[in-house]
Amino acid sequence: MEGVPEPHTGWTFLTNHARVLAVIADNHNARIRDIAVRCRLTERAVQKIITDLEDAGYLSHTREGRGNTYRIDPSKVLRHPAEAGLTVSALLSLLAQDESVRTGESQSTSASTGRR
Repeated sequence: MEGVPEPHTGWTFLTNHARVLAVIADNHNARIRDIAVRCRLTERAVQKIITDLEDAGYLSHTREGRGNTYRIDPSKVLRHPAEAGLTVSALLSLLAQDESVRTGESQSTSASTGRR
């Protein structure tokens, strides 16, 4: 898949829970299969993460036909004491800003170099 980084080993700055939440924030109707591909996780891992997020009240879903529509509670506070007071909304806002910067930079680089 074009634009998807190669699998990574070692530590990273974001948890898989944050990655899954960010993908769902980007598409509230995302299929587990699509979330797994974007996050480079197994479908089973994504299902477990979604269950964790729902059990903690960060996420809920409604069944619509054969798919799910997810709802994120943006007012929920992050769990770690070091992030006391930081909400899911603030985290997702930071991630969305980063995504738009990266997408904008790659598009302007592609446009200036003629690559896609």
